[in-house]
Amino acid sequence: MKFSVSSATLLKFLQKAGGAIGSNPVLPILEDFLFQVEENTLIISSTDLETSITTQLDVQGEENGAVAIPAKILMDTLKALPEQPVTLLIDDEAFGIEITSSYGKYKLAGDNPEDFPKIPASEEDDTVEIDASVVLEAISNTLFATSNDELRLAMTGVLVQVDFNKLTFVSTDAHKLVKYAAHNVNSNVSASFILPKKACTLLKSVLPATGMVILRFNRSNAFFEFDNTQLVCRLIDAKYPDYNAVIPADNPYSLTVGRADFLNSLKRIVIYSNKTTNQVILKINDGSLNISAQDLDFSNEAAEQMTCSYDGDPIIIGFNAKFLIEMLGVLNSDEVFVKLSTPNKAGLLLPTEQVENEEITMLVMPVMLNQ
Repeated sequence: MKFSVSSATLLKFLQKAGGAIGSNPVLPILEDFLFQVEENTLIISSTDLETSITTQLDVQGEENGAVAIPAKILMDTLKALPEQPVTLLIDDEAFGIEITSSYGKYKLAGDNPEDFPKIPASEEDDTVEIDASVVLEAISNTLFATSNDELRLAMTGVLVQVDFNKLTFVSTDAHKLVKYAAHNVNSNVSASFILPKKACTLLKSVLPATGMVILRFNRSNAFFEFDNTQLVCRLIDAKYPDYNAVIPADNPYSLTVGRADFLNSLKRIVIYSNKTTNQVILKINDGSLNISAQDLDFSNEAAEQMTCSYDGDPIIIGFNAKFLIEMLGVLNSDEVFVKLSTPNKAGLLLPTEQVENEEITMLVMPVMLNQ
């Protein structure tokens, strides 16, 4: 097997595929890329047995074949080379690899491609066609709210609900919850599944900003196809909690405040809060929002006041500032609504202007004031 390609182009595609390689693989072969040359196309695959990425690029192929190549030494070599054509020659029997550049030759030992795990193939699965920007927006708005608690396996991922022309992404860790819905979706199926956090993180880094994504899924796997690339992930086999039951149907008090000002104020005030609870107190009445925090153990305290629009009875409520900061950090609107009812019930955070065909709702549980 032999082919030639630009070193920079090859490195770019390896970096895209390399995200699926785990840090502590259970098998040595999982530290490798699988290279397959078919005519003038190089197909690169990587996997950690849960998540796989396959991508392809044009090369000048002289001989077809396949080999598994250790990822780290190959990528380190390409990073250390200025952009130039490189030629890879592979011994199809011993799997030795020789890389030739204008500077010299580099030899390394490859592995038998037959030992590389088979990546699941998409067959007659349910199919949804989505704009890539919608998937990116959905993941960006929900990924941060997933749980790290392995005992609540379902909540470590993002729930995806396909309801014909509507697509809903939901994440929660029981303290905060995000629901993102997109209505401009091309689908004729109704189903739901849970995407693992790693797959969502990889999608966020490899998805193009424009173009379409073909999403196929069955009971075991989801397949995302875009730009000559396919990401396959094993779905989380667990039952997602009934999130609609915890979203308040009626929060009558409505606070409207500048998102950036509110965010920056919280970033300053949280410095003085208790490091265990990160509690900040919001005192809200007509036209005034007072944000305060204190840490009695170290005699630290801070308070700021800002103008706002408020419709409701005066209220004093506590929240974990870190959660509010995360939520405000991913919203895009200039102003946000904070919908409240009583100091012991969840608050809702909403952008004042929803993007066309999209809806986003964020929920945050209060921190009791007697803590």
